[in-house]
Amino acid sequence: MAFNPYFSLAVLFVVALCFGLTPLALAWLWSRVFSPQKPNAIKNAIYECGLESKGDAWVQFRSSYYLYAIIFLIFDVEAVFLLPFAVAFLGLGAAACVSMLVFVLLLVEGLVWAWAKGVLTWA
Repeated sequence: MAFNPYFSLAVLFVVALCFGLTPLALAWLWSRVFSPQKPNAIKNAIYECGLESKGDAWVQFRSSYYLYAIIFLIFDVEAVFLLPFAVAFLGLGAAACVSMLVFVLLLVEGLVWAWAKGVLTWA
């Protein structure tokens, strides 16, 4: 009998499928066997904290907060990349300095672009 080259791939697929479905099946079985099925008004309430909701749950949130957070993350990551460069500055060659200069110039370009687009205005 010849060995099929796709046999190991099929076994890997079955194992991966079982790896994902086994915890789901066990959780479903656990909920059916051990969880009490006694629905009442308290269990079916939307909030279990005891407070009734007031007003509409859909609140408009300004997207500028997200833009500030994204810009902060970009420049925070810049600091993470610049710190090892600053620590090992004397041991690095000219190519490292040029590449770090390009990195900083690209970030400054992004900051200028965000400023020109009005992303940084708090209005």
